[in-house]
Amino acid sequence: MLPGYSMNSFRHAAALWFLAAVLFSVPARAETVIGIAGPMSGEFAAFGAQMRAGAEMAAADLNAAGGVLGEPLVLEFGDDACEAEKATALANQMIGREAVFVVGHFCFGASMAASEVYAGQQIVQMSPATTLPRFTDGRPGPGIYRLAPRDDEQAPVAGRFLAETYQGQRIAIVHDRTAYGKGLADAVKAVMNGLGQTEVLYTGVDGGQPDYSALVTQLQLEGVEVLFFGGYHLEAAAIVADLSERGLNTVLVSGDALATDEFWALAGPAGEGALLILPPDPRLFPDAKGIVDRLADAETPAGGYDLRTYAAIQVFAQAAEAAGSLEHGALVSALDSGTFDTVIGPVSFDDNGDMTLPGFIVYEWRGGTYQPR
Repeated sequence: MLPGYSMNSFRHAAALWFLAAVLFSVPARAETVIGIAGPMSGEFAAFGAQMRAGAEMAAADLNAAGGVLGEPLVLEFGDDACEAEKATALANQMIGREAVFVVGHFCFGASMAASEVYAGQQIVQMSPATTLPRFTDGRPGPGIYRLAPRDDEQAPVAGRFLAETYQGQRIAIVHDRTAYGKGLADAVKAVMNGLGQTEVLYTGVDGGQPDYSALVTQLQLEGVEVLFFGGYHLEAAAIVADLSERGLNTVLVSGDALATDEFWALAGPAGEGALLILPPDPRLFPDAKGIVDRLADAETPAGGYDLRTYAAIQVFAQAAEAAGSLEHGALVSALDSGTFDTVIGPVSFDDNGDMTLPGFIVYEWRGGTYQPR
């Protein structure tokens, strides 16, 4: 026995050592990490904010109910600014953060670039926004999904609407040279032309410009009565505001990217009457009412992508519970074969990883909100 130690003190120390060994041998409670990747900064940050709001509410609700497979969800947010290079770097960061599922990305280029990384590392990816068909048509492996419409489903509705509603009128088709905008514009043009309506102008503009006066002058000279714009809301708002300032009554028709309150905030009264082609608004679905009300109470009014992000996390959680595992193959099998109850209605996926969706309809901006026409 060491000098100065009694038998009791020795026994006490030994008990403490044993207790410490037991405590340190107990593993910390496990967590399930999921990533939320999108434009948290830059010109598309409004959409990233919607994704964040939906993800935070979904994770809080699931954790309050016991998490996923008994483990709490932890969110890892990442900003790709809608840039492919940043998205690739972010996807690699998600690997380091041990994410098993990523909601994202938002823009097509970012989603495509990141999908290569996720597929290679067997991380399930689900975009709430990417609409270009190639995202899933050319997916690099199983486990790549979308909770968004496809442009080749949106374009027939838009093209038919233009040809039938504005038959004989002077129509221009303009895009913002992005993969999303040009892809949509080209598909709409093909459908409209196939129905016998020919545009008087087809051109592209660079996004992010301070003004589009040169384009508006061209539209004015061509006597354009209807403008289909394939692109994002920032450019659309600037163009329609310039048209209004010149006293032109050109009707703006566009796609799902105009489904954000920021369009109205930027366009103001000039946005009155602007038309957009969308699936039925998820904010109007009965299952979404509770979430929509809670988002309003939190002063983050629902915009659509928040609900799709919430739904994506619901789908993941239900697939994991059905599979009884977070292993990639088990999750993919469950996602490919299941139907999931979400705030945007029952969700299932086809062989491409595309979500089954109701048909598209035409909406109109009226008094600061877009409503079915």
